[in-house]
Amino acid sequence: MPAPRSAPARHRLPQAKIAQRVIPDDLRPAALRDELIELGDLFRAYQQRDQPDLALLADLQERKARAFTAWADATCEGVLRWEARRAEQAAVAARLQHQQRTGGITGCDGPTVARLLTVPTQWDHARSVLAYVADHAPLPGPEARLLVLMLTLRTAHTGTGNLVGQDLTALGLTDPEDLVEKLTGCGWLVLPGTVGDLLASRPENATPITVPSLVPGADGTGPFTFGKKMRPKLSGWAQRVISDKKLRKAKATAGTRLLALRLATQTEASGSLGPGGHGIALNALAAWVPADGGELKDLVDQLTAADWLTDAALTDTHLTGQLTERVLPLTCPLPPPAQALGTR
Repeated sequence: MPAPRSAPARHRLPQAKIAQRVIPDDLRPAALRDELIELGDLFRAYQQRDQPDLALLADLQERKARAFTAWADATCEGVLRWEARRAEQAAVAARLQHQQRTGGITGCDGPTVARLLTVPTQWDHARSVLAYVADHAPLPGPEARLLVLMLTLRTAHTGTGNLVGQDLTALGLTDPEDLVEKLTGCGWLVLPGTVGDLLASRPENATPITVPSLVPGADGTGPFTFGKKMRPKLSGWAQRVISDKKLRKAKATAGTRLLALRLATQTEASGSLGPGGHGIALNALAAWVPADGGELKDLVDQLTAADWLTDAALTDTHLTGQLTERVLPLTCPLPPPAQALGTR
């Protein structure tokens, strides 16, 4: 007897999906189903990109929000409407992050900004270091605070780091040797030798330094949450700000350089000072830059003369103004208002 023929294998067509959800074959209208299928393909293609494109991602999330809303209307599935709201939030977040990275504003032909610190996480870490130093600087005065900030950034991850004499002399301090002596005298800084040895050290024989208060505790944690790869980025950013060519040419004081750092971390993406561009409270500036009202006006004038600041105005409560285009790459834009990310 001939062998029975085997039944032919049936090959199922792959199911169309978006966000791990199967798109029903009988979904109507057909145009909605086609849009969901296309969006699923576009999201999968986006995941294969080598570099992110936040503007493109925001567009995709907006399309997804509209499509999922229509899907929810067609099927009366509440979970789809929830997915649509999530897509709306993701679109807003991606759009704002794109604007913060580039300095561009939707609908405007503003300049594209390639920032030294590129993402909001880095900007938040920069602000955290400035806040920590303001609360824990062991000596008074702007010169001491500037030195403490730079030493903190050199040792932030493990409490230890390397330093050479030029690192100190480049800060433009009146008497760096005396300040370092005071920091070692109060125990905030530990050196293996003398301050003179530190000032004479060169890159080939850098001096190891220790800041005991920054050494991680028994549980391995310290005052900062960023890792060893982030520390040199933050240190390099601060160095770029305080050693800006025009600030050096003007022989800017430590207070002026401290103010430049503060303003760089308290702007909108466009460079306008303060949340929403409404300015920075003077008490917040005074907490960072040890200066009274008259001294603060002089510092603002120095930054204006050095092409850091324009349209500056001091009131009894706030400093308003705009950072110049040339220093926008050094800025760390403020996070968007929380309400911008809320659901509608």
